[in-house]
Amino acid sequence: MPLIEVKNIIKEYETAHALRGVSMNVEKGQWVSIMGASGSGKSTLLNIIGGLDTASSGDVFIHSTNIESLTEDELALFRREKVGFIFQQSHLIPYLTALENVMLAQYFHSLADEHEAAEALKRVGLGQRLQHRPSQLSGGEQQRICIARALINSPEILLADEPTGNLDRENTKVILELLKSLHNEDHFTIVLVTHDPFVSKWGERMLMMEDGHITGDERIKGQDQGA
Repeated sequence: MPLIEVKNIIKEYETAHALRGVSMNVEKGQWVSIMGASGSGKSTLLNIIGGLDTASSGDVFIHSTNIESLTEDELALFRREKVGFIFQQSHLIPYLTALENVMLAQYFHSLADEHEAAEALKRVGLGQRLQHRPSQLSGGEQQRICIARALINSPEILLADEPTGNLDRENTKVILELLKSLHNEDHFTIVLVTHDPFVSKWGERMLMMEDGHITGDERIKGQDQGA
């Protein structure tokens, strides 16, 4: 049974339809890239899968639980226990150090553990930057903090919305190589949204979106995307 099942999701706003009957499945441990132009509905779909937004109609099942039927408190628990988020903007607290930003995610989950947070930052190559604040770090380093923060509570699902959108090609490749390495080690499920064909090809499967519809679904051959 798939880890994520999306069934006929429709999302309507007052002046627009963001999603027009989207259905898709994601297997446990899979890396799925969702690619489309701005306004195609990909970020809306990601937010609904992650419980950050609700559908106008349709169902989203995670481990056979329909998250569209959960209360706000239950959704908050679901996000805290099951999902890690990475966004295009880092959303780091500017007056906190790298270590403190990661520990903050632990605090909202259960209890903060400085040693675990430090180890998480070492895993993403920031062992020498624990006490640096975001303004003292490059954009690529800030995104590595976001990865450590997203994974510190061992979520089953990592949702990434344009995680390299603010980075140059060199730093984009560094972030993707890091995600690939962590994914191979920990086998969590990744759903990554992007408009960049280079980024989309790092996954195992690519869904194409246009005008609120999924218009393509293909397996990606060859997992060494260094080119």
